[in-house]
Amino acid sequence: MLLLNPGPVTLSERVRQSLLQPDLCHRESEFFDLQDEARARLLDIYELDPAEWAAVLMTGSGTAAVESMIAALVPEQGKLLIVQNGVYGERITQIATQYRIAHEVVAHDWMQAPDLARIAAALDADRAITHVAVIHHETTTGRLNDLQALDALCRVRDVRLLVDGVSSFGAEAIDFGGSIAAVAATANKCLHGVPGASFVIVRRSALEQAASRTYYLDLGRLARLQDQRNTPFTPSVHAYYALVEALRELEDEGGWRARHARYAALAERARAGLEALGMPALWPSEQSSVVLRAYRLPARLSYPQLHDGLKERGFVIYAGQGGLSAELFRISTMGNIQLDDIERLLQGFKALTQ
Repeated sequence: MLLLNPGPVTLSERVRQSLLQPDLCHRESEFFDLQDEARARLLDIYELDPAEWAAVLMTGSGTAAVESMIAALVPEQGKLLIVQNGVYGERITQIATQYRIAHEVVAHDWMQAPDLARIAAALDADRAITHVAVIHHETTTGRLNDLQALDALCRVRDVRLLVDGVSSFGAEAIDFGGSIAAVAATANKCLHGVPGASFVIVRRSALEQAASRTYYLDLGRLARLQDQRNTPFTPSVHAYYALVEALRELEDEGGWRARHARYAALAERARAGLEALGMPALWPSEQSSVVLRAYRLPARLSYPQLHDGLKERGFVIYAGQGGLSAELFRISTMGNIQLDDIERLLQGFKALTQ
């Protein structure tokens, strides 16, 4: 079964075999060697200086990393502006509310791109705002939000940017040289690992001022102990094995740029094929991520019929979220997917729609 949903992904045989490593106690030096390699390789993806940046690992899904980032990096006297144009922006608002973090929301319809003029006006109207949170790739619709433009708004106002990069890290461009304070992400999306390991890439200067609002997900404590070759809790050891092997594989394949190009080729072939069958993409390519794209449902075929018919042929696709479920379906090209897989997928669509 090939997974065309936005994580977890279809694993390569190399990563799958890494799960058969010997059992390992997380208090032994061999585990800390594994942890150190994962942290170093995560920084190497975007050529980050370990003196300025830290990769902080944790056991949990991508949402755990996002929660840890938001809870730690908005200071007690700080205030967060949340750019919201999909499910995952709404999730950050829920996190901020639950932790009683002072925040404002610039809300958009799920089909809208972030309105830079409204965001700039919100920042200028409230000088108490210290941080902006944004989803880089909003998988609700497959839109790639303009991180560079948001970064520029923050930079001129001396505001720090907190980025949910859960479904973009490792396959889309991220400029860490501007106002970004941290990016939260996970192993089981563009990195092609397994669920259970996530991380925050964070400026060490931001860690020095981190708040301690949570216990298990305390980013500052996790970072301090990992720097000391330690860990506060029992990590998902085999998920870490898989993460390290996936990071080795990413490097062997040419890094994030090569992965971006591979995803783009697969996504473009799917887009062209589906458009020819009467299922146009929701966004033009330049507004979409290469990771996942949303498509209009075909006439006279419901999503459950489409999903079940494709599953019988060996493919798992994904529904639109919320009210979009009656209009859209989504296809991700993450994971161990090849061009001939996309051709077989298109043949499946053709059989179901004609």
